[in-house]
Amino acid sequence: MRLLRREVALGSPAVRRGAWLALVVAACLAAGCSPLLLLNGTDGDRPLRAQRDIAYGPLHRQRLDIYALESAASNRPVIVFFYGGAWQRGERWKYRFVGEALAADGAVAVVPDYRVYPEARFPDFVRDGARAVAWVRENIGRFGGDPSRIYLMGHSAGAHIAALLALDARYLQGEGLSPRDLRGFIGLAGPYDFLPLRSERLKDVFEDTGDPGRLAATQPINFASPQAPPSLLLTGASDGVVRPSNTQRLAERLHAAGAVVTEKVYPDLGHPGIILALSTALRHLAPVREDIAHFIAAEK
Repeated sequence: MRLLRREVALGSPAVRRGAWLALVVAACLAAGCSPLLLLNGTDGDRPLRAQRDIAYGPLHRQRLDIYALESAASNRPVIVFFYGGAWQRGERWKYRFVGEALAADGAVAVVPDYRVYPEARFPDFVRDGARAVAWVRENIGRFGGDPSRIYLMGHSAGAHIAALLALDARYLQGEGLSPRDLRGFIGLAGPYDFLPLRSERLKDVFEDTGDPGRLAATQPINFASPQAPPSLLLTGASDGVVRPSNTQRLAERLHAAGAVVTEKVYPDLGHPGIILALSTALRHLAPVREDIAHFIAAEK
């Protein structure tokens, strides 16, 4: 299903700020720098609190940050967000704007780090994700979250990690949990069906030995089943990094299996745009936040 871009009042201050920031972000992308830091701190309309650098395991990359409204009712939905970075890079502090946005919309947001290549290879980063989810399940009540309302969300490589946690039961089972303990999965521009591996670096990340069976285990699409948690799959029609067909194929496979799945494609939106649209300053790019909020409200 394709969504029309929402119209906005071009004269409003919020849109003028967003248009200015969009130009700055575009210039930053063109220069090869990260635009994410420009968005941190732009969601300050509601008082938020952050708990940072919490250990969910003994390793230096096994840390997470938690974001929540300063004063809000307890038992709020919990969103564990895994950032992207081709399984090779990324730091949770760069995604403060994501945590702030999700918290401002009423969730308790958790942003974990996880091990990346070359320190780690598949499935180390997925196992880190499972360990983070187990920590959240055990502890999030102390931060106002409802441990029975945990959603996994990811962008790009992070969506791949979240999808495997939601679909391949072995990872959560290794932590004494099950995908049935999840309320839902939200994937943003995820690579769910990306064989064959053409990049020599990715062949090393996934330890491609030529064994088709082993490589099949790296692909979330191969674990679609009726037991999958409800899924919201979002992508941009202009994504040239992770082809939108990844989202389309996983949605079709989940639907064929009898699982609950919603697929949405945003016109003219590229790979970075779908995550940038989570920020208040750039939310006019596409209704990503609104669609996530509606998905969570429908799963109460």
